[in-house]
Amino acid sequence: MSLKLENNNHSVFALHYHLIMVVKYRRKVIDDAISLRLRGIFERIAPDYNITLDAWNHDIDHVHVLFRGQPNSGLSKFINAYKSASSRLIKKEFPQIRSSLWKEMFWSQSFCLLTTGGVTVDVIRQYIESQGEKTG
Repeated sequence: MSLKLENNNHSVFALHYHLIMVVKYRRKVIDDAISLRLRGIFERIAPDYNITLDAWNHDIDHVHVLFRGQPNSGLSKFINAYKSASSRLIKKEFPQIRSSLWKEMFWSQSFCLLTTGGVTVDVIRQYIESQGEKTG
């Protein structure tokens, strides 16, 4: 696979990221419906920060997100805005989560953000998509 360069008015770039966000206290509350809603919130907020979702997967206590940014993408601002909005909406729309998290935020304060340099995007996408599969 060749590296696909993107461009805007002032630059040419290929900025791919792997984001891992963990539920507060690693509570096991993410099911398919919650993951789908979390993804939808991501896709709604991302364009405001020139971010494009490439792959999404979840386990019961965390999500893996592969996305592309641009040189002007405010990554920390985006992640904080996403975590805040999704925490509020998920707790409102899935009230059963409140029993696991009480009044706490949905997400842990920390997150892991990796650039994907040195590894092809396809390898990372395959890893993300395989998370949660049973092996053996």
